[in-house]
Amino acid sequence: MSENTNSKKVSAVMLGFGALVVLWVSAAFVGALHHANWQFGELARQYMLATGMMKPLHTLVDFYSHIKGVEYLICVAFFVAFPVFFKYVNKEKRTVQVSK
Repeated sequence: MSENTNSKKVSAVMLGFGALVVLWVSAAFVGALHHANWQFGELARQYMLATGMMKPLHTLVDFYSHIKGVEYLICVAFFVAFPVFFKYVNKEKRTVQVSK
């Protein structure tokens, strides 16, 4: 019987801790949105700049280098996807015979 009550106590403690974490995360998110003037896009931009996922483009050369890298990724994706699509479109058609 004591194992059952201990299990319930542990579950209650874990649930309480989870609720506190959710409350803390919600408060932090609402505070960050308030700081970003309630604009989710601006909050996402600030986050990506702060973590280094996005870098500010100060010159035309920076912008061109970024666009060229994206263009190369699109080309590689096309060179991989086109043969697969070509095989799919040109596969043999099989006739199905129904026996009565």
